[in-house]
Amino acid sequence: MMDSCGRTHVGLVRANNEDAFDSVPELGLFVVADGLGGAAGGERASAVAVRTLLSEARAAIEPLSSQTLLAAIELANRLIRLESESDPSLRGMGTTVTAAVARAGSIEIVNAGDSRAYLFSGNQLRCLTRDHTVAREMAAAAGLDEDQLKNHRYRHILTKAVGMEALVQPDTVEAQFRTGDILLLCSDGLHGVLSSERIANCLAGDSPLAEKARCLINATLNGGAPDNVTVLLARHPDESESNTQ
Repeated sequence: MMDSCGRTHVGLVRANNEDAFDSVPELGLFVVADGLGGAAGGERASAVAVRTLLSEARAAIEPLSSQTLLAAIELANRLIRLESESDPSLRGMGTTVTAAVARAGSIEIVNAGDSRAYLFSGNQLRCLTRDHTVAREMAAAAGLDEDQLKNHRYRHILTKAVGMEALVQPDTVEAQFRTGDILLLCSDGLHGVLSSERIANCLAGDSPLAEKARCLINATLNGGAPDNVTVLLARHPDESESNTQ
């Protein structure tokens, strides 16, 4: 089982927390979702998405993979839209989803929206996912850098989200996952405030994952935390320890 730790905070501006996260470490499953559509709708959408992914993963007969997650996201998309259509107070609700299947040697990531997955390996931080925002699409054409994107007026307008359309087409990506590597899943409340360098500083060193998660949350709060912020960390197990157990 992988060592993991998650934390969330409402931030310093919002009245409620629309983020949700959960994990099944024994399956190597980790999920973060960031709801949208107003207080009740955002919270409901992210909760439905996370619960559906965990339920489908636990019920899966075949070994867990990105295909399992894609099917679960399709189901979550239908469930969210059904609730939105049946309850006027939930109209327009949706959620980002970034989910990972992590195992010794590899990670499979599925994402829709602007919650991200990072890999911290060899003291280097790498973003594994691509934000699905209008600003990101414009940046690709205009050559804008990450700092310019943080202040772009369209940075919060999503081009993909679970529940937004009748069909959702998440991205999938695979990466190597080696001894000592750390996987970070987070909502945009983190990467919208902290630079890659600051995130890497919190993940560096031999401190427990709980301390690293606390560092990330506190750094975001110190930066003003205008949004909810959620982090979920998983560390690749030490192979020598695994072989002795």
